[in-house]
Amino acid sequence: MASHSEHARYSQTAIAEHAEGQQHPIRIYLVVWFWLFVLSACSYMVDYVGFEGYLRWGLVLAFMIVKAGLIVAVFMHMVWERLALAYAILLPPIAVLVFVAIMAIESDYTALTRMNAFSNGG
Repeated sequence: MASHSEHARYSQTAIAEHAEGQQHPIRIYLVVWFWLFVLSACSYMVDYVGFEGYLRWGLVLAFMIVKAGLIVAVFMHMVWERLALAYAILLPPIAVLVFVAIMAIESDYTALTRMNAFSNGG
């Protein structure tokens, strides 16, 4: 069993390390900036190449989601946070997206049934 002095020494070390803050290598940030630049270039290339319709918007949204994920993960330090905090921040927007998808499916069903009902004379 550890003595009281060992516990005190450990807690003082932990407090000192916490007070100093986390230091991350600059290389991580440079790599993320590089990938943000590449993904932005890909987004612009979607317009330059001339993709149309759902392919265009799907690619643009995919690049935006990946860029937002990189920004949240590294620049907002979510990679280094506790899992509970990450869940508290990330789960509500995911739930909102799920509910929006459910509403979109329901609205398409409602529109189709109304068009079907009204086109047949009621």
